[in-house]
Amino acid sequence: MSFLDNISLPTLIMAALLLGLAPFVPEPHVLEKLRMLMAGELSKPMDIFDLLLHGTPWLLLFAKLARMGARIGKE
Repeated sequence: MSFLDNISLPTLIMAALLLGLAPFVPEPHVLEKLRMLMAGELSKPMDIFDLLLHGTPWLLLFAKLARMGARIGKE
């Protein structure tokens, strides 16, 4: 996971906020797609792509924060 070390934390935060929450109105796509997933309605390829597109920045951000936390815990 050294690629996570090469991405700065501010860059991941901005990506999560901008791409991860876009479009902002009427509700962020990632929330809409997560609701569809929980309801078992996520079946169209476009909806699955939307979830991956808008969810990836959040996953990368959480992975980086977990990696940083693990490093601090070892010290």
